[in-house]
This record gives sequence, structure tokens and C-alpha cells, in this order.
Amino acid sequence: MNNIFAYDFMIRAFIAAALIGIIAPCIGTTIVLKRLSAIGDATSHSALAGIAAGLMTGVHPVLGAVIFSMAAVLGIEAVRKSFKNYSEIATVIIMSTGIGLTAVLSGFVGNTADLNSFMFGSIVAISDFEMILTVGLSVAVIAVTMLLYRELFYIAFDEDAAELAGVPVKTVNIIIMLLTAITVSAASRIVGALMVSSLLVIPVACAMIIGKSYKSTMIISIVFAELFTVGGLFASFYLDVKPGGSIVLIGVAVLVMLLIFFRRR
Repeated sequence: MNNIFAYDFMIRAFIAAALIGIIAPCIGTTIVLKRLSAIGDATSHSALAGIAAGLMTGVHPVLGAVIFSMAAVLGIEAVRKSFKNYSEIATVIIMSTGIGLTAVLSGFVGNTADLNSFMFGSIVAISDFEMILTVGLSVAVIAVTMLLYRELFYIAFDEDAAELAGVPVKTVNIIIMLLTAITVSAASRIVGALMVSSLLVIPVACAMIIGKSYKSTMIISIVFAELFTVGGLFASFYLDVKPGGSIVLIGVAVLVMLLIFFRRR
């Protein structure tokens, strides 16, 4: 059996996966508790449109994903203000826009193999630039999450109480949205733009079954995310399957087992 760590591309993949396994639950914990899980889907589809635009214009696809994802989350916030009593409409509108843009722009992409690698993830295509970009984006997300930990905790459970406590709710909500966009963009190469929203939600769902507090839920969700990403990479390498699909299926399998086990208890 080949040594998985004998290849430079696998070392880069594991470093990127380890970072994504940290930042995805950091943001995922907040958006799940705020009942905004669908934002990950809307952002990921917009990121895919940015990837297609980048491949079409010669801009690096991850940078394209960052730009389009940020535009998407800001668009969601803008539309939510117009439909205050039906805020879920904003997510569906932006997700539909992202899907439509991806469908149109993908027709102008010369090499569809590159687009497919971003859709479902790839362990062999991570370049040195993408590695550096992933590290930079991950450090930014971790730093902001630590600095705004108190604010994120308040907003996750009760925005009205947070506002009364002096938390700038609107500003922090925008920051959460932008961090979600960055996380989705950073994970698009290795997990896949169509799969990354699952990594924001499934580890948190697993952790919520076990965790007893906001802090413990976040820590446990990071452990689960690392388990899923590392396990998915091993499966991808030895079974020759897409890493994004492996990561998601492992996560779903663990979630089902936890639900069965704790229901019996």
C-alpha cells in the first residue's frame, strides 16, 4: 500500500483540510444556532459562479469565489431587510441567482475539468498559491472568531438581548456573513463548492447531540470536522473517489450513528 504522505500534494491537502476543519465549525456553530444553515448553500452556489467567472477571465478561481461569495452574503442581508417577515426568501433568491450565473458562465469555461474539480473537490490540484491563500483566509477567520467570541455567543441565541447588552448586532451579522463567504471560498478546492455547506452544518449537528454549552459545541464540532476531513482524504486517496463526497458521507454516517445511539440511551 502506498504511503499517503509520500506525495507533496497530499501533504498540502492535509494542511488545507486541517485548517478548513477548524474554520468551518467556528462559523457553522453560529449560523446553525441562528437558524441560517441555508446561507451556506446560497454562498456555495455563488462561489461556484465566481469560480466559473475566474476560469473564464483568467482571474484565480478562489479569488473569484471570494468576490462572488461576499457579494452574495451582502445581497442576502440587503434582501432580508426588504422582506423582514419572510427572511428565508433572501437565501432562496441569492441561491437561485448563483445557480443561474454558474449555468451561464460555465458555458464559457474552456476546460470543464477545472470547474469539476472545484465542484466536488480535488486532492491533486491544490497549488502553492492556493495553499498560501487558504492559510491566509483561515488565519483571518480564526482571528476574527476569537476576537468576537462574546458577540457571536450573544447573537447566536438572542439578537434582541445582544443589542440591549451593547452588541452592534447589524455589524456583527455582516461580519458573520463575510466570514461564511471566506470559509466557503477557502474550502472550495478541497471539499468542493457544492459540498462545503455540509461541512458548515453536519459537524455542528453532531456536536449539538453531545455538547452542553456553546463553547463545548464549537470545540466538539471542530473535532468532528477534523475527523470527517481527514477520513475523507484517506478514502479519496485509497479508494480513488472525490474528497468532497467522502467527507460528506462520513459526516452523515457519524451523525446517523450518534442519533441512533443517543436515542436508545
